[in-house]
Amino acid sequence: MSIPSAPAAASRRAVVVDDEQALARLVAGYLERDGFEVYVSYDGAEAVGVLRAVDPDVVVLDLGLPGLDGVEVCRQLRTFSDCYVIMLTARAEEVDTLIGLSVGADDYMTKPFSPRELMARVGVLLRRPRRPAQPAAAPTARPSVDVGPLRLDLDAREVHLDGRPVPLTRTEFDVLAALASGPGRVFSRRALIEAVWGPNWVGDEHLVDVHVLHVRQKLGDSPEQQRFVCTVRGVGYRIGTGT
Repeated sequence: MSIPSAPAAASRRAVVVDDEQALARLVAGYLERDGFEVYVSYDGAEAVGVLRAVDPDVVVLDLGLPGLDGVEVCRQLRTFSDCYVIMLTARAEEVDTLIGLSVGADDYMTKPFSPRELMARVGVLLRRPRRPAQPAAAPTARPSVDVGPLRLDLDAREVHLDGRPVPLTRTEFDVLAALASGPGRVFSRRALIEAVWGPNWVGDEHLVDVHVLHVRQKLGDSPEQQRFVCTVRGVGYRIGTGT
């Protein structure tokens, strides 16, 4: 396909990347019926150019693309976009899921899947804020949460550690912000799912563990030293003290 020109700003945009052309067209059809402006690519290398040109709100991305695979497409996408990414995989092994999410995917589905469930997942993601617009008379002091040397700016959706920015994905930020919203509270996986993805989300709740792992890695936490995100064995997670 030819790389599109800059799209109209008002439309919600989606890109479907899958070398199974019939499946890609099926997913695109569902997205179009839901009001999206949809672009389809069957090739990973081509898809990167499409993604740059389109600036999508959501990407449905197959992991097992020939040539430039979905992991590398997602890795390159994350250098210029914070759009939501749902990874598709034909293999259910956990390593595929972990690799896909480690480069910034927000959710994953294993083939074969229900297109209606996919659309439900897309809807859940898009109900979360991309980056909230500031009101005309925004206060000069933005709400923030401090956890020792860690600061979460909730309006700007930015995280700084020792004054240096930490590049979290939107989902990673939302998980960390949910934990920070209840100092001392232990959040179960289900509680974090409801706080971040919403009460109607259906899928593997171990998705939470993967995002917590990536947050810890980016904050310099380790299993032995959990300063910011602590595991409460058999229950869930809580925010640490930063010390």
